[in-house]
Amino acid sequence: MKTKKLINKYKKSLFGNFPGGTPIYSYTISNKNGMALTVTNYGAAITSLEIPSKQRELLDVVLGFNDAESYIKSYAIAGAPYFGAIVGRYAGRIKNGTFTLNGKTHQLTKNLNDAHTLHGGRNGFSSALWQASHDEKANTLHFTYTGTNGEEGFPGALKVKATYTLNSKNELIISYTAESTEDTIINLTNHSYFNLDGHTADVRDQYLKINASELLEVDNENVPTGAFINVAEKDFDFNEFKNCPETIDDSFITAGDITKLVATLKSEQSGIAMDVYTNQPSVHVYVGGSCGEIAGKEKAVYHNHSGICFETQNYPDAPNQPHFPSAVLKKGEVYQKQTIFKFKHL
Repeated sequence: MKTKKLINKYKKSLFGNFPGGTPIYSYTISNKNGMALTVTNYGAAITSLEIPSKQRELLDVVLGFNDAESYIKSYAIAGAPYFGAIVGRYAGRIKNGTFTLNGKTHQLTKNLNDAHTLHGGRNGFSSALWQASHDEKANTLHFTYTGTNGEEGFPGALKVKATYTLNSKNELIISYTAESTEDTIINLTNHSYFNLDGHTADVRDQYLKINASELLEVDNENVPTGAFINVAEKDFDFNEFKNCPETIDDSFITAGDITKLVATLKSEQSGIAMDVYTNQPSVHVYVGGSCGEIAGKEKAVYHNHSGICFETQNYPDAPNQPHFPSAVLKKGEVYQKQTIFKFKHL
């Protein structure tokens, strides 16, 4: 009997509608090893990532919702989860919702306790409708969006492209490019919540390693002070494997080199491990927060330990900290960042 040969596959499906009737779609690509990635053009959000476990059980390892309407409604939740979305124009916090560029102070929309700007403002890239296309040969999904000049207070019309590639090495590669009509600031990331035992499990049973000696010091509103502290000072030294913590919401300093391993999450139960690589200068690791009692996909009831985020990005509030890596994208230049999530069996 001949063994059925697995091939790359692509599917486009109706995922829901905006209140006015505009359709929202989801797009699925799979590789020859049985992995399957689904992304919606609402927020360019990853809605599903299925991976065969060591026991050959297919596990969906990201949190999400069943339909587009649930994603739309989730942004009205206090402390919206941003499940799987591309976050921008600036991921993380900007203190007081202001920054100065080229001698001009810009006031942004404040959407965090009416005090600061978080993840791009009230209507960031995560709640925008992106244009989607598929590259069959590269097994890639492309999503493009143009933020208008003055959107949420940011200068410049910013054209962004986010690319998801699923290759034969079981790597999910997320690439970002952007260009602006004016000098602006930018910080893009993906906000997926991972759980290697499946999206209904508890990440505290999994093990985390982060190759970092320093993280950003923050004030009581989790805004960077500008100082760096040793990971041991917050008891967040994960240079050796430890159980995922009860809560964490911190930015770890990385090498900013795509060839350097940043972090690893592993589950002995499923036998799956995920390595994280990025050319971004930090990874913001997040567990807990406001995920409690959210009705997720497949009738799951999510809790504060349902998933862990690896938000590879520039430092939060970098536009207001001159010694942080520059967040400025000048007119005529191209922003280029990349993150790799590599999956393997233990």
